[in-house]
Amino acid sequence: MEWKTVLLSLLGLLGLYLFGTIFARPLVLIGKLGISLVVGAVLLVLVNVLCGGLGLHIAINPITLLTAGLLQVPGVILLVLVNYMVL
Repeated sequence: MEWKTVLLSLLGLLGLYLFGTIFARPLVLIGKLGISLVVGAVLLVLVNVLCGGLGLHIAINPITLLTAGLLQVPGVILLVLVNYMVL
């Protein structure tokens, strides 16, 4: 093989690596955020079902989903405390 072919092949592999790295990282972050939002929604639904008899209802909207999704259990506890403080 000629050295030009080897050099171009290595540059092509480097380009593919950089291209994959640039586009894969945001997709991974979006996937993690999506999973967190789903877990937060499940936690909110559980709180609404389990504590519905006590008069506790937390609305499921984008703000509460982000709070419960990003903070998980502490976020749901925070939402419950805010609900008690406001009402």
